[in-house]
Amino acid sequence: MKILGLCGSLRSGSLNAAVLRAAAELTPPPRELAVDPGLDRLPFFNADVEQTALPEVVAELRAAVGAADALLIVTPEYAHGTSGVLKNALEWLVGGGEIAAKPVALASASPAITGGDRARAWLAETLTVMGAQVIPQDLRIPQATLKIADGRVTDEPTREALAALMDDLAHAVAEAREASGTFAS
Repeated sequence: MKILGLCGSLRSGSLNAAVLRAAAELTPPPRELAVDPGLDRLPFFNADVEQTALPEVVAELRAAVGAADALLIVTPEYAHGTSGVLKNALEWLVGGGEIAAKPVALASASPAITGGDRARAWLAETLTVMGAQVIPQDLRIPQATLKIADGRVTDEPTREALAALMDDLAHAVAEAREASGTFAS
């Protein structure tokens, strides 16, 4: 089972990137979480460019999303929404259709007590409009600076919740495969 992880933060000390790395550590074989190299490599979305000459890096992102059985998207919250870099990536994915019917889990880490609730809600709505199967389980990590240190999730209950989210995502993939009659791993 191949899961693609996308991080909506570019900051070098990103709390959300630490969550994505922890998710990769907590994903047991035969599951595999591949972390996207960084959404900052994508140019700004332009429908004219999409129609005439799709940038290679966008084609690579679309191929990675298409090849994945599921997505884990980890996002910070900015101005009650997600980051511009993640929004840009989603705009590039709209036209390709690779995300349609794909199980997606959402997580957010924030120094605030809300844990990025509004960013996850915004993402869930946007991804649903795009046709993704956003699973009802998600992970909010409020006061994340108390749970993440030196780029690692150190809080054991948070690590357990993240492992449970990855299990929920794997179950959503299994259910989607069963519904479609696809049983390959």
